[in-house]
Amino acid sequence: MARIAGVDIPRDKPVWISLSYIYGIGPSLAMKILASTGVNPFKRTRELTEEEITRLRAEVERYKVEGALRSEVQRNIKRLIDINSYRGIRHKLGLPVRGQRTRHNARTRKGPRGNIFARLKKKQQGG
Repeated sequence: MARIAGVDIPRDKPVWISLSYIYGIGPSLAMKILASTGVNPFKRTRELTEEEITRLRAEVERYKVEGALRSEVQRNIKRLIDINSYRGIRHKLGLPVRGQRTRHNARTRKGPRGNIFARLKKKQQGG
């Protein structure tokens, strides 16, 4: 299993798909990296030579990926919260940030529904 940017990329997938397992590298950036290193994108990861893996590692190091990118995103969110911007407040409250409705949807951000009637029923029975 090839290890690039601290991530074990899958052996049995084409290289351009395997590279997208690294946080911060999507399909288009993976193709760009492979074009600049001269590696065939449709070659399986297990078929890569050591020299090709070394070239890929060197090229991926030029981009901000994995830990550095994650910490930058967290710093940006913290900055929004600190300056009390609208987006920062939405992050702090755990609500959708990009203008989505919350009246009926947004369960991913808000979490599972709380059942109000079950709480009321329990209160009436047990006091």
